[in-house]
Amino acid sequence: MTDAPLLDVQNLRVAYATRAGEVPVIPGLSLRLDAGEAFGLVGESGCGKSTVALSIVRYLGRAGRITGGRLLFEGRDLATLDAASLRAIRGRRIAMVYQDPMASLNPVMTVGRQLMEGPMIHAGASVSTARARALAMLQEVKLADPEAVMERYPHQLSGGQQQRIVIAMALIAGPALLIMDEPTTGLDVTVEAAVLDLVRELRSRHRSAILFISHNLGSVVRVCDRVGVMYRGELVEEGSVRQIFTNPRHPYTRGLLDCLPTLGRDKRQAPLVPIAGQVEPARVRPPGCGFAARCAHVETGRCTTGPIPAVEVHGEPGHRVACVRADELARWTRRSGAAAVPAAGGAREPVIAIHHLTKVYESGRRLRLGASRASVRAVVDVDLAAARGQTLAIVGESGCGKSTLAKVLSGFEVATAGGVTVDGVEVGALPVDARSPALKRKLQMVFQNPDSTLNPSHTVGYAIGRALRRLQDRAPGDLAAGVARLLEVVKLPPGTAARRPRHLSGGEKQRAAIARALAGDPDVIVADEPVSSLDVSVQAVIINLLNEIQAARGATLIFISHDLAVVRYLADTVAVMYLGTVAEVGSVERVFAAPYHPYTEALLSAVPVPNPDHAVARILLEGSVPRADEVPRGCPFATRCPRRLGAVCDDTPPPVQQLAADHRIACHIPGEELRRLQTALVEPSVARR
Repeated sequence: MTDAPLLDVQNLRVAYATRAGEVPVIPGLSLRLDAGEAFGLVGESGCGKSTVALSIVRYLGRAGRITGGRLLFEGRDLATLDAASLRAIRGRRIAMVYQDPMASLNPVMTVGRQLMEGPMIHAGASVSTARARALAMLQEVKLADPEAVMERYPHQLSGGQQQRIVIAMALIAGPALLIMDEPTTGLDVTVEAAVLDLVRELRSRHRSAILFISHNLGSVVRVCDRVGVMYRGELVEEGSVRQIFTNPRHPYTRGLLDCLPTLGRDKRQAPLVPIAGQVEPARVRPPGCGFAARCAHVETGRCTTGPIPAVEVHGEPGHRVACVRADELARWTRRSGAAAVPAAGGAREPVIAIHHLTKVYESGRRLRLGASRASVRAVVDVDLAAARGQTLAIVGESGCGKSTLAKVLSGFEVATAGGVTVDGVEVGALPVDARSPALKRKLQMVFQNPDSTLNPSHTVGYAIGRALRRLQDRAPGDLAAGVARLLEVVKLPPGTAARRPRHLSGGEKQRAAIARALAGDPDVIVADEPVSSLDVSVQAVIINLLNEIQAARGATLIFISHDLAVVRYLADTVAVMYLGTVAEVGSVERVFAAPYHPYTEALLSAVPVPNPDHAVARILLEGSVPRADEVPRGCPFATRCPRRLGAVCDDTPPPVQQLAADHRIACHIPGEELRRLQTALVEPSVARR
């Protein structure tokens, strides 16, 4: 029995009831997970990753049911347990961490009370014992001032703190299996790195096995021992992290890796290669390989007539692949696209220029004794510019002022001081309602969530047509042709115009939102986190689409993101913001090579890289970003800087050093000293067998 796996999934079959009948979504999946092991499940949305997780804890809802197979956990079949037996296992032996921490946190209960429920319900602990256990758990997940955190409500915590609380809730009963479903999606790169480090540390300490579900392949490399690649409810490839990421054998696995931007490549060196097509609906299941319709290596007959069994890769124990042509394919190397984007020309007049821009939010609330609450300086004395046809990326953690800057550019907020010019016209003090139609046409915005752009009650065609009518004064009879043209530009079929947003995938909705933004033929597109929550394959499509639109129209792109790999790939110029100020700005090549600001250095060290041979010293930023109404007197980054010099950093604003004509940083440490301390971040070569 000592060799028995902790979790043994045998030929699992799951179906959902729909109006068209019962649809099988997991046709027969098998995997095993040993005690203390971390297993990663990767694949595009709709491939069945979350369904597998929900099947293990029997949370499939009314429409879903397990139709066959066995789910052996500690020797017991979870598929056949009654409700009482399941309750005894859930939370105590198996715990789950969801993508959205607020799905697990009760907004009307304090954090402490929610943490105490675990020991009280599962172990019958007294209130005092449960409280002591909760405090100890908060210390384990490295939350400062546990006593104060216990008394807070979820809305009083940051996203990273909320996720740590959820992890603490999951581990407080000492489960043998921890299921994590996209636990870091949407988090800042520094917070994501801290959460992943925490997961690794707690796993080692508690000896819990982890089923880690993610579309971030770099996170999988950092956390997992083995990886399973899912497509349409089936494991098409399985092996160790090194086997999957250095010698992928299935065309789908290779396609996922080809979609990834990396820190060592940009749009001129290695254009992304998206996977053709989309995941087909589960109700349409071909007799052969499920990936055949999208595969560049498909061979009619061999690949399309019968089931494809998973077989072991020759010479690699534990590496299995479900592909009849796996042995015929050459060893994988990262592909490049057919054509690279031409390099941007020399210095040109800026289309958009930001001069000493400051945005202050005045609080209308008063504190006790009549004292006013301090003003919040969201953006402070920012100077940036972007030329026609170039991409200016703005990066930094949540709360650094990126989105506030975007709102001022777009007119949703007005500047408190300084200005913004678009083609020489001052717009910083103009709210969007006061801008002329010509100005509105010049600058359009793409939001992180396309549902912020698309009205769920109207069709996609209506949303795009309305923008055409308002921005270009199109006649009603001309709208249909204009909508069709814009859908063609973003590579959506004409029939999309008649569909409502709920009938589209996330990638399709984002493309429709981009089409709406293009209705005015803008000179400047402000894109605020447009790919942060998308699968790598859809992300590659959107990034390539933005590149193509920019090249064809000469538009300037202001790209706001916390994903530094995407920024390295897409940008011409990068501005690194911290607490409303610009810590560093320069060409993408200079910003991503030493010397760089200590904050930039910490951001780069935190990027999860999908390469098991990537090694870079991790720089942990202790503490959280100071509140915007309590800005330090000296360097804004001084309270967290691992290279802090002393009192000069605390008391004196940092000087701006011009390290090159196209590169400047705000730091007390001389550039040559930083160069001596730092090593340029480069992508290591792929390991050879």
